[in-house]
Amino acid sequence: MAAARLQVSASSAIGARDEELGTASSGLVGENDLLIVGPGVLGRLVAEKWRQEHPGCQVYGQTVTTDHHDELIKMGINPSLKETKATQQYPYVIFCAPPSRTSDYPGDVREAALSWNGEGSFLFTSSSAPYDCFDNGQCDEPLAVETVKLVKYATFALEHLWWIVAFYSLNLNWLHKADRGAHVYWLGKGTVEVRPDHILNLIHYEDAAALSVAILKKKLRSRIFLGCDNHPLSRQKVMDLVAKSGKFNKKFEAFTGTSDPLGKRLNNSKTREEIGWEPKYPSFAHFLGVSE
Repeated sequence: MAAARLQVSASSAIGARDEELGTASSGLVGENDLLIVGPGVLGRLVAEKWRQEHPGCQVYGQTVTTDHHDELIKMGINPSLKETKATQQYPYVIFCAPPSRTSDYPGDVREAALSWNGEGSFLFTSSSAPYDCFDNGQCDEPLAVETVKLVKYATFALEHLWWIVAFYSLNLNWLHKADRGAHVYWLGKGTVEVRPDHILNLIHYEDAAALSVAILKKKLRSRIFLGCDNHPLSRQKVMDLVAKSGKFNKKFEAFTGTSDPLGKRLNNSKTREEIGWEPKYPSFAHFLGVSE
């Protein structure tokens, strides 16, 4: 159903979008201006990289609260509240808001898409949880998708945004940087009741932002891409590398779980070839400056 709906013409799509928006675009919007829905760690890095490649453009950030508006302004991002009704549309929109901050995630994605003018790209980012593999097995592109989980993470977007002719999705895995990521959380806990052999697929925040920008610039239509470093690791191996690096003061004790689900081994070589992207940090070990 969703795939068929995506075949609607651009003229009918734009008409439907304008009718729902209920107001014409106002103000001057540049051809390379970008709206970031959820300008957190990833969104701010996207903003930085986007401005580097498009000097003079305007970057806008939509948030749930005003808590970080001063920070965003200092970074050159024009903030606005989600509850404020949109009065203009943008050629580039990226949605990277977490589902944990809202009671209507599909509705939020839909509202974000109403701010897109259909000329550049609309990019929806999510986790790789929809992919149907939970035995630590290999899961290459194109990936099998478990229908129930896909409905929760992505199908709603295709169903509710059937008129979005340039909708596409980027599935990201365990994001990390020096002070943020699963390894930091586990260090803080010391002992965690999950199994140590669960396989994770990692990608540095900077690499995720660079891939997002590269995809936005391609102006592709109705596609799903995957972001990871192609070096899957078990939870235990992640923490062994953290200990080996000597860069963290806290000491991790152990994973104690035995029956929780396993993970998957992802490979995004197809995305890399099509987008022309390679990660700055090709592995978690490389990021930490240690050998595996």
